[in-house]
Amino acid sequence: MQTRIVRIGNSKGLRIPAHILRQCEIEDLINLEIIDGKIIISSAEKPRQGWDEQFRLMHKNGDDKLLIDDSLEAGEEDDRTW
Repeated sequence: MQTRIVRIGNSKGLRIPAHILRQCEIEDLINLEIIDGKIIISSAEKPRQGWDEQFRLMHKNGDDKLLIDDSLEAGEEDDRTW
């Protein structure tokens, strides 16, 4: 498929047909990379994508326990000097 580069103010842009964006699961945010003189456009992953499932798996496997107990028992004083 060939398309034209268009002027957008002082920049230039590229129109990508909606069906191509849907097929590549691209919504609003993209990553641009230049590899071997080629522009690679890919869907930007959302921050923390998949974390909820990973937390469920951690809990299921018992891997969600505190490594260091940072709580104070009732009546126990914090002996750090502030």
